[in-house]
Amino acid sequence: MGTVFAIVLVFVGCCCNVVSLELLVRVFPGCGNIVTFAQFVFIALEGFIFETNFGRKKPAIPVSNYVIMVTMFFTVSVINNYALNFNIAMPLHMIFRSGSLIANMILGIIILKKRYSTSKYLSVALISAGIFICTIMSAKQVNLSGEGSEEQSLYAFMHWLIGISMLTFALLMSARMGIFQETLYKEYGKHSKEALFYNHCLPLPGFLLLSTDIYNHCLHFSQSTPVLVPVVGQTVPIMWIYLLINVITQYVCIRGVFILTTECASLTVTLVVTLRKFLSLIFSILYFQNPFTPWHWAGTAVVFLGTLLYTEVWSSVRAALRGPDAKKKKAK
Repeated sequence: MGTVFAIVLVFVGCCCNVVSLELLVRVFPGCGNIVTFAQFVFIALEGFIFETNFGRKKPAIPVSNYVIMVTMFFTVSVINNYALNFNIAMPLHMIFRSGSLIANMILGIIILKKRYSTSKYLSVALISAGIFICTIMSAKQVNLSGEGSEEQSLYAFMHWLIGISMLTFALLMSARMGIFQETLYKEYGKHSKEALFYNHCLPLPGFLLLSTDIYNHCLHFSQSTPVLVPVVGQTVPIMWIYLLINVITQYVCIRGVFILTTECASLTVTLVVTLRKFLSLIFSILYFQNPFTPWHWAGTAVVFLGTLLYTEVWSSVRAALRGPDAKKKKAK
């Protein structure tokens, strides 16, 4: 029952989160900082009350280690959201972030001296090819959409290229953070909920560097179209409602993943998250009518095919199907 509940939380929370984020970004493309700040405050406050018992519970992992992890986590979160300012469409943003396996493998080979099976290398090659196809087609769309002089078109393309560079850096930084977190868990044991709290609490002072941008977007949000909230009976600017939905659904999504990690094997968690990304991507394309060519669809299919191959879903399905037959043969 817990597994089904967690899967529902992941799919509903994460898909609604993507929708609310796109609604925010379509009106204010540069609102990533205020969205990230609101998410961090909400999750940190919840963790302070329920995880640390108002600060009375001591952390199992030294805070100095969390400071290193938090620096990377804060950087990744801010850069991923800020990249949307640079002509990065939401579907491409989602596809690019699906390439985390590539970054994990590259850094795993370099830092941890890991070696992988042929199927793992093949899956990562497929993911790389899929992302490359989607990126190239998006680059062509940026060039075609550039109106005016050749200089303006070049500026739009260079602007987009900066966004791609930011996503690439965030991808590698996220993989490095995962490796660091893995080494901490091996040394101190798994404390996922504690890590969730400190990853969102410790970076809060860093948002002072972004305070001007956050304040300006607060003013913009307050000037958005007011709508009547039925239960409260008061009118609230629509952008604040979108932000509240985004924060709540982000928390629901993260909690769902946390429950899933305690109930299922890592393979199941990876598969659920991958399917969630795929459904979110399709919904984003169809509902918001984002430009998506047949080449984009082909690239997306290759990315998710590679991801499923990496998680060895096919061999797990075959083993599950052969299980009953194998048992019957043994019984004979």
